[in-house]
Amino acid sequence: MTHTIPDVSTPAGIIRLGNMFCDAKALLTAVELRLFTVLHEKGQATEEEIRSALELHGRGLSDFLSLLTALGLLERENGRYRNTTGADTYLVHGKKSYVGGFLERSNRNLYPAWGRLSEGLRTGKQQSGSDFDAVTKNPHILRQFVGMMDALTHVVGPELAQKYDWSGHASVLDVGGARGNLCSIITKHHPHLTGHVFDLPAMEPLFDERVAEDGLTERVTFHGGSFFTDPLPTADVVILGHVLHDWDKSQRAELIAKAYDAVNPGGTLLIYDRMLEDESTHIENLVISLDMLLVTDGGEEYPISEAVAVAKQVGFSTVEVSPLSEYDTLVVCRKKA
Repeated sequence: MTHTIPDVSTPAGIIRLGNMFCDAKALLTAVELRLFTVLHEKGQATEEEIRSALELHGRGLSDFLSLLTALGLLERENGRYRNTTGADTYLVHGKKSYVGGFLERSNRNLYPAWGRLSEGLRTGKQQSGSDFDAVTKNPHILRQFVGMMDALTHVVGPELAQKYDWSGHASVLDVGGARGNLCSIITKHHPHLTGHVFDLPAMEPLFDERVAEDGLTERVTFHGGSFFTDPLPTADVVILGHVLHDWDKSQRAELIAKAYDAVNPGGTLLIYDRMLEDESTHIENLVISLDMLLVTDGGEEYPISEAVAVAKQVGFSTVEVSPLSEYDTLVVCRKKA
């Protein structure tokens, strides 16, 4: 996917680029207000009906709705607004296709942190003002976090379930698998598989809730622990998805080595992240890498070459690289039987 940016050879284009955060904040605010959910329920609504439903003052609302319309998120006809197809599919709270969990987290955590990017670059320290221990102790924020993770795995999961050949395997382990959304998607696609999720114990109640939704309680099991201090369960396929970028280079190598030990002989480690080329110009992935600067103590998106080299170093016999979804890279690491 190409990333459209203004013409930065002109003053107007440079100023426009500098103000594109306004477009993003309009979307984040619409998600926060549940605008798209209200319009889905109503079908369409006037400005006054929207104002009343969302309990807004009214000043600025016309411009706000017009901006969302110009951005392609709303449609307007005869003074009534409705969701566009994309907004109605992906931004309605409660739908399985909802990706707003990621945007809710962006609004609460990433948007303020990016306001301190200069401080992050000066100090090398995260700027989000909270650590993951604090997240796990707050049920509301933890649920918001797993909503963000679900938004990502809703995109990656179906493709991974179809792209990789699961026929020769009996079990899959998702390391750092949150509430089991990815594991549920894969095991639902492949009924011969048993699934395992390894994550912090605080995730277990949310896991129980998620797997029950798909009737997978008997086929997918939760294992509580910390992957730096506790042993990983073994499986034919081990997944490290959107996990390694949370950690520094030495920690990433440690986790790949630990995953190698967890892969059964003849099995596979699947690594996916928004990895970078050695001299990357991939805007979306560079942005995510800066996200890691702002919200983790040592994380970053890392070169594809690093993942390949470490996988070979720890003992995987073959390593293959391919694209996954629009932005991720999949590294398939096979272990000798």
